[in-house]
Amino acid sequence: MAVRLPRPHRFDVYVAAAGLLGGLLLWGIGLGVRPADEPMVLFDGRWPLLAPLVVTAGCELLRRAAPRTGLLIGTGALVLDTMTQGSLVTVLMYTDLMYAAVLYGPPASARRIPWITGLLTVAATVVPFAVWRVPEALLIGVAVGIVSFAPASTGLIVRSHREAAEAARLRAEQTALLAEMDRVQAVTAERSRMARELHDMVANHLSAIAIHSTAALSLDDPATTRQALGVIRENSVEGLAEMRRLIGILRDTGGDTGPAAAPTLDGLGALVDGARANGLDVTLEAAYGEGLPAPVELAAYRIVQESLTNALKHASDGPVRVTLARRDHVLRVEVTSPYGDRDAPRAPGSGAGLVGMRERAALLHGSFEAGAERAADGKIWTVRATLPLTEGD
Repeated sequence: MAVRLPRPHRFDVYVAAAGLLGGLLLWGIGLGVRPADEPMVLFDGRWPLLAPLVVTAGCELLRRAAPRTGLLIGTGALVLDTMTQGSLVTVLMYTDLMYAAVLYGPPASARRIPWITGLLTVAATVVPFAVWRVPEALLIGVAVGIVSFAPASTGLIVRSHREAAEAARLRAEQTALLAEMDRVQAVTAERSRMARELHDMVANHLSAIAIHSTAALSLDDPATTRQALGVIRENSVEGLAEMRRLIGILRDTGGDTGPAAAPTLDGLGALVDGARANGLDVTLEAAYGEGLPAPVELAAYRIVQESLTNALKHASDGPVRVTLARRDHVLRVEVTSPYGDRDAPRAPGSGAGLVGMRERAALLHGSFEAGAERAADGKIWTVRATLPLTEGD
């Protein structure tokens, strides 16, 4: 099976062509590294210089695609070049192969090559000096260090900087991604909060309007119609006032304006009076004291409000009981209403009320449950919520 060589990078082609042309130029003018009569020159003459030159130039084509292969072949070409008069361009291209092997090679090679070349440099410095005992022997180690250790160390430094820059870029991208996820979550949470507020504020009034308008249209009694229209007008005005208050809060971006739109448990009396005006027989028992956190008060108020709205739409005739009690650092809210088999609710519902109440309790790390139960006076629908007083930030 034939092995397909990787395609060289365009810049590597330019480097190989420039090195080959430069080497041929020096070869043409007869410039070599060593004199012809040096003992290490085994292949005398000008023509043997071309073989290592051409092989090293070919290795430059692999400096990115296969850096280790290029360095291995280039090392053999450099050894062959030392047996000739030598070419300066061959040596320069070999240093580039060493640099590229560390910069573009695998991480293991990038760590090992500087250590290997460093040991070779030390050995090339110590061994000749120990054998010949002349200062000139140290130049061999200097030459080996310049050709091998210096480019390998440079490649390692450049690679480390590139990896650090890449890691910083990835961290920046991850930070931007996390920031975007936080923004999306914040927007989603805010939309959910607004949906709960809009539903809890408007559903009660619109349900009363729907029920009393149905009564006014179905009964041909001027007194009943007038009473229904009065209730409709009252709920319309209250609903419009709450909508304007919420819109004002949404438009006002300065300062903390949350409390202006947040009803408190002090308004439970008015809420119960409004439910009684809509035809419910409501009994309120509240013993929660003072100093409740604002989020707990808001959640309790909205749960009672939505429970009364559901009682107005779905409950049978009978008493509705609202109980608030503060016990063991929690506020317990319970609303019960008669539960019977009705053909259809007095006003249409979407089921978002129960979802909103459950979300309000969950946001405060509390509990919520709603369902039908058996009681002494018949079947009732019970809503229970437990709101911890320590989760009110």
